[in-house]
Amino acid sequence: MDRSKYDDIQPYFGEKFEEGKKRLLSRKEFIGAFIYMVSGGDFSAVATMTKAIEDSMVDVHSYDEFQHKVTAGFFIPAIIKNTMTGFSVSGGEKLDKDKGYLFISNHRDIILDCTLLDYALKINGLPLCEMAVGDNLMVNQLVEDLFRMNGGIIIKRNLPMREKYLESIRISEYFVETVSEENKSIWVAQKSGRSKDGIDKTQPAIIKMLYLSKKKEGVSFPELIRKCNIVPVANSYQFDPNDINKGREEVTKEHNEGKYDKKKYEDLISMVKGLRCPKGKVHVAIGEPLTGEYNTPEEVAEAIDSQIHMNYRLFDTNYLAYDYLEGGDRFKDLYKDLNKDEFIGKLSHLSDDVRKFVLNTYANPVRMMLEAKAKE
Repeated sequence: MDRSKYDDIQPYFGEKFEEGKKRLLSRKEFIGAFIYMVSGGDFSAVATMTKAIEDSMVDVHSYDEFQHKVTAGFFIPAIIKNTMTGFSVSGGEKLDKDKGYLFISNHRDIILDCTLLDYALKINGLPLCEMAVGDNLMVNQLVEDLFRMNGGIIIKRNLPMREKYLESIRISEYFVETVSEENKSIWVAQKSGRSKDGIDKTQPAIIKMLYLSKKKEGVSFPELIRKCNIVPVANSYQFDPNDINKGREEVTKEHNEGKYDKKKYEDLISMVKGLRCPKGKVHVAIGEPLTGEYNTPEEVAEAIDSQIHMNYRLFDTNYLAYDYLEGGDRFKDLYKDLNKDEFIGKLSHLSDDVRKFVLNTYANPVRMMLEAKAKE
């Protein structure tokens, strides 16, 4: 694999990693702000933790070491402790630590979906993964440094149509080569952008681009899928800190012919809310590698979706929202301990269409699991 072809988009290596580390450590206020955010607003812990991270960074010289020592070693445990009432993992036991995998997951949170997978892999004693993130999130040099020091791969989104197509081919080629030639794993979302309506469907175009990136080399579609070692991942959150924001955005689009004027730092605000606000229980379900004979992108997308939908960890919030919208009590025993008035009441200030949209984001995973079970 010739990594020089991907220098502008791949994670930091060697000298670039050291330059990024130097810039990051020179901005103690940035590190302190991040620590304050994930530590539950504990000012007294900032100085001590900042010093601890600075000390640990002395022996960090690669994104893999950064992931283990800083992200999965400090930040994720702090987020779990301060913003979750429970974190659980299932699956992963059938994965080979000497192989690379292309993890394709549903996408609910900008940062946590991929970093929690890394933490889940660490729990299973498996190598951690690189992660694909959009360049729209790179609001400044320090944020880009943080992502790329943590194994981030930059997806260039704001390009003219022709350039965007060629860039999609290049990034797909990077995915295939990294997984099949270097035996390194990568996380990518099942579609562009987060699922704001709770409907998790894989875009076949993502699978098609993987194939097109290697078609010129004579690789058949079934062979390409085998090379990629695709593993579906299902992320489940009891509470989504950005549920109302997502609802307002999507309803605005519905009322404005798909148009929404996103503010400059809106994605950054969503990242911060996702990191520091309560999420209740969170579950990461690692599926099994796709081993069937697939002939079309649609077949692969359907196989990914089937595992994601069957591997949801549904919570009381999901069942309550489903029954509330359906006007029944089918799952009443599964949310009897949830304060219904409080959960529904927090949406009372919203317009009817936004409130219904938000509730559907919780109810839709129930519908998709029921649909997946009906197909068995």
